Amino acid sequence: MRRAIRALAAAVLFVAVGLTTFTFAGSAHADTQICEQFGSTTVGGRYVVMNNRWGSAAEQCVNVTVGGFSITKQDGVGNTGGAPVSYPAIYYGCHYANCSPGTNLPLRLAAISSVTSDISYHYVSGATYDAAYDIWLDPTPRRDGVNAMEIMIWFHRQGPIQPVGAVVGTTTVGGRAWEVWRGSNGANEVISYVAPAPIASWKFSVLDFIDDVKRRGAVTDSWYLTSVQAGFEPWSGGVGLAVSDFFAEVTGGDTPASCRVTYAAENWNTGFVATVTIAADGGPVDGWTLGFTLPPGQRITHAWNAAMTGDSGAVSARDLGYNARIPASFGFQGTVDGGFATPTAFTLNGSPCTNA
Repeated sequence: MRRAIRALAAAVLFVAVGLTTFTFAGSAHADTQICEQFGSTTVGGRYVVMNNRWGSAAEQCVNVTVGGFSITKQDGVGNTGGAPVSYPAIYYGCHYANCSPGTNLPLRLAAISSVTSDISYHYVSGATYDAAYDIWLDPTPRRDGVNAMEIMIWFHRQGPIQPVGAVVGTTTVGGRAWEVWRGSNGANEVISYVAPAPIASWKFSVLDFIDDVKRRGAVTDSWYLTSVQAGFEPWSGGVGLAVSDFFAEVTGGDTPASCRVTYAAENWNTGFVATVTIAADGGPVDGWTLGFTLPPGQRITHAWNAAMTGDSGAVSARDLGYNARIPASFGFQGTVDGGFATPTAFTLNGSPCTNA
């Protein structure tokens, strides 16, 4: 039930703060500390670090670094026969409507050609925890709430703890041997791959694990990858645990033979309104993420018909489900300081798109 508890806590949080059509996350410099229960910040203009203390009222703090984060305080204590107290992590993609800057997730598995990740962990003694790399999948392009499938890669575990469910066998993935566990926490299915010995760092293909889960009949190519995450699940202790480096890149996406973006804007001394239209030739595109860079001095204050990630500099706009099929249009309002200009380059699902 540990994931169900985490999902419920996060859902309560987002209801409490109130969801809008887009989410802004602050950008962190090195040595930013997060102690808020579900506090988060962006790092490197590409990832999100979250504290995610979902299973305990005791304080937990993480220090955000250039490459990831470290746990600086963790006062919670969990029952080793049950759930951990938290999952501080760094991720690429969308987690409870908080999407990393410029991400092209969610994407259909059939449209993904590669998912590469590189991770380095730092472990400590005297604590009970696992170092878990999470892969989240869903039958829909879900950006909020609980996904239907969680793949966990346990790089290391310390103490009398175990994954959700029961052992269903062993396998080899990515050239390494793994013990495989399968079960449900009441909210989603979980398939876990447990390393027989600690792995401190590894560059690997996330698709290797997804392909193994597909062979087990748990997901199909019509499902969507929503996020990849690296962090720790502590039951007790954990100060000093760190993700020192994290990299994730997803290549692919529904892309037409050609696409065109029409960017129409009206501006005045201190503000502007922009209407963006996406058109395409070739096959249909179901689900779009349009990336572009706002000129210096511009900041988005409100958007419609799209979920925006970022409010200045490099930003991205994603469909809201009901307008996933191209052609599509969206708009936003913003402020401007200095001369006004329009973006000159766009990407659709990670591929270049012509500015019409």
